[in-house]
Amino acid sequence: MAIPEFELIRRYFSSAWQQAPVPELCLGPGDDAAILQMSATDQLLVSVDTLNVGVHFLPDSPPERLAQRCLRVNISDLAAMGGEPVGFTLALSLPDVDSEWLAGFSQGLAAAAREAKCPLIGGDTTHGPLSMTIQVLGKVPAGQAIRRDGAQVGDLIYVTGTLGDAAAALQVMQAGSAQLSSENVDILLRAFYEPTMRIEAAMQLRGLATAGLDLSDGLISDLRHILTASSARSRSNLGAEVNVSALPVSSAFKQVFPEFQQQVERAVSGGDDYQLCVTVPAEKARQAESLMADLSVPFSRIGEIVTGEGIQFHNEQNEAVLIHTQGYQHFADSV
Repeated sequence: MAIPEFELIRRYFSSAWQQAPVPELCLGPGDDAAILQMSATDQLLVSVDTLNVGVHFLPDSPPERLAQRCLRVNISDLAAMGGEPVGFTLALSLPDVDSEWLAGFSQGLAAAAREAKCPLIGGDTTHGPLSMTIQVLGKVPAGQAIRRDGAQVGDLIYVTGTLGDAAAALQVMQAGSAQLSSENVDILLRAFYEPTMRIEAAMQLRGLATAGLDLSDGLISDLRHILTASSARSRSNLGAEVNVSALPVSSAFKQVFPEFQQQVERAVSGGDDYQLCVTVPAEKARQAESLMADLSVPFSRIGEIVTGEGIQFHNEQNEAVLIHTQGYQHFADSV
């Protein structure tokens, strides 16, 4: 029987931490990172992700760019919670020792680490299929982490940056790019391999955003996580209305997917965006928009949290738009 990733976690692991509780643990499995109380003023964020060849990246991916992607997508989890990176560990599985490949990989890893001010503090290497697991550590002022479970009716939904560029990049890598300029190809590949780490943006949104996460599996899947977590915490049914005409997409993305319906489908379900998706009370929206403008971070209002269930999509004329895809889910097609 197929079990999607988050149902697997809920069924088998979400309560495991409760079996051996420790007073320092403030938040266990289910969010972008765990939260542990380290002092009266600071909390520790801990997150881990694995990237496997053939699942998260193509076998011929350039090692320097692959390393950039590997660290950036992990740090994105800390950023989503308003955290400041402290350090990371790396577990690297290699099919063989290729000195040229390792030199490129280490250079890319170091470049991303310097940008995020997040040093490598330990790890492990082993022989096997190409795979990398990174655990990131960060800190946040006590009680100020942006969790998934705080959205309320009337909150406005925002995303940073543009959506769908990584999905367009994958299309280009698999099918070619004859119709694109070299500049647009570079824009898309950079979005896939070097997603922007929204560290400072999320830190500025602490105290303003009621809920948030980074968009890894696609807007439709990840926004649903906010609705599920917030509904459970508030013991009410929360839904969302999203204006597809407000979805921010790049001109390069539009060249790859020229049809409007195709643009909408890929923008909400393509995944690998690693942009922030946050909910903000209407009375704090102007302040949040101003802070993002000061950082030159594109910040698009795309919808609103409402009473109900699920996500309803509509266009500028308030006409319903049917979405056929549901976003990426690990194990959804497994038996």
